[in-house]
Amino acid sequence: MAEALLEYQTTLVRYNNPTLVVKHEDKKSDKEDFPKSPKSPKDGRPVSGTINETRKETEEILNSIIPPKCWEEDGQLWSQTVSSTPATRQDVINLQEMLDTRLQQSQARETGICPIRRELYSQCFDELIRQVTINCTERGLLLLRVRDEINMRDEAYETLYCSSVAFGMRKALQAQEGKEKLQDRIIQLEQEKALIEATISDMKVKADQAERRNTELRESEEKKHAEEIAFLKKTNSQLKAQLEGIIATKK
Repeated sequence: MAEALLEYQTTLVRYNNPTLVVKHEDKKSDKEDFPKSPKSPKDGRPVSGTINETRKETEEILNSIIPPKCWEEDGQLWSQTVSSTPATRQDVINLQEMLDTRLQQSQARETGICPIRRELYSQCFDELIRQVTINCTERGLLLLRVRDEINMRDEAYETLYCSSVAFGMRKALQAQEGKEKLQDRIIQLEQEKALIEATISDMKVKADQAERRNTELRESEEKKHAEEIAFLKKTNSQLKAQLEGIIATKK
């Protein structure tokens, strides 16, 4: 029981003391258990009836705004409802001091997304709604709408943030995958480039060798051709001389 009390006292919202939930109610009705209130001589209604009804209505509204907390311990069911005691100026000051203390003790971050800071401010807002509802239920219900709208907006932002993170992670993975593919493609192209360069170098060596062979063969052919021309010229000169000799002898 002490652990449960400690757990539920850590909230900034003021609650009543925990009560044991009775599972088996007495057969007698509440009307028979409580004595009747004295009636006023004018309207015949109980003197404190209006006050009790107003207080009961306020408690019902408070319980609808901030539902009671229930937990089970040692086989017994305990319940703790929100307090309907009006707040004083000192209570508001204490609430502010408690909020600052809890933020410091919990090491909540001052900026950015912080679930601890969000929870503490949510509890503080609930306590302010409780204080306002006791004095003016309409104003409390309006603040309840504001709280629900803020919660819906926060949930929408949280969903959007999670979707953005997931989208960013997906894009990062796709970019990483594309980068790896590009790196593999670069390696493949570099290998192809090296192979082509080796082939070009081979072909240049073969072309140089072929050029040298062709030059040597051309020079050899030109030398042989020149020798043949010289031989033919010499033979022609000899034949011409012999022919002239023969002609001169005949004359």
